[in-house]
This record gives sequence, C-alpha cells and structure tokens, in this order.
Amino acid sequence: MPERTVKIASTSGLHARPAAIFSQAASEQSAAVTIEKVGASPVQASSILMLLTLNVDHGDEVTLRAEGDEAEESLNALAALLEKNLDENF
Repeated sequence: MPERTVKIASTSGLHARPAAIFSQAASEQSAAVTIEKVGASPVQASSILMLLTLNVDHGDEVTLRAEGDEAEESLNALAALLEKNLDENF
C-alpha cells in the first residue's frame, strides 16, 4: 500500500474550510485513502468529521495511505493539496 508523509501548509491546519476542501477531493479519488496523525488511528480521508477528530494543526505531519485503482495518483493529488495553504483563495 503506497503512502506519503506530508506537512500541513494551511494556517488553520485541517480545520473548517481546509478540511472540507480536502475531504471533497478525497471523495473524488478512485482509491480509498486514509490519513493519520502520529499517535492517532488512521481515518477515512473523505470524512470531514473524522478529519476534524485528528486535530491537525499547521506544520503537523500526516501520513496518507491509498489502496485500489490509481493509488499513486490519488496520493499525489491529495499530498499536493495538503502542501498548499487552503485558507487562501483556492
């Protein structure tokens, strides 16, 4: 199962608007993607409620894992999204 570790660029972390943008993008992927913060269990990246439970802040590192069709492409797209400041105009 491919994985990527990414540092969160959004100034508010994965809260509110960034979490909504990220979960929407994750739900559009062909592969099933999970996201995990160190010390927490992995959650489905497409679930905004589960994302918010991770309490991910600006500068935190998360690990994305994908399984299924186009797993690498899904990881690349979602990792690139997390590396942007989603609090700014997107």
